[in-house]
Amino acid sequence: MTAETQQPLKGAPLIKPSTTDHPLYDAVAEACRTVYDPEIPVNIFDLGLVYTIEIDDENAVHIIMTLTAPGCPVAGEMPGWVAEAVGAVPGVKSVDVDLTWDPPWGMEMMSDEARLELGFM
Repeated sequence: MTAETQQPLKGAPLIKPSTTDHPLYDAVAEACRTVYDPEIPVNIFDLGLVYTIEIDDENAVHIIMTLTAPGCPVAGEMPGWVAEAVGAVPGVKSVDVDLTWDPPWGMEMMSDEARLELGFM
């Protein structure tokens, strides 16, 4: 593999777009909002930890998410929490959750609700 093939395409988004037009998207996002980072009293969706929610025509859900830090003590557990929450959504066929560290999470990824909750606004 050459270095050229390892580089992202110019203009390609750092975070793959979500399937926001799928009928299950809102319910899946709400299910993600039921999962909280144990160290921060805000749900993972509003924290900006959920990067991508892909839902295919068969209602299989693929979530790409991150954590606030690579050394997060729940790194091994949180993807399972997310899969369990999303798997309970009526109509969801299957759930696959992948962790990524690229791009790294930053406080600028939080929603306005999360910033308000944590006193940053």
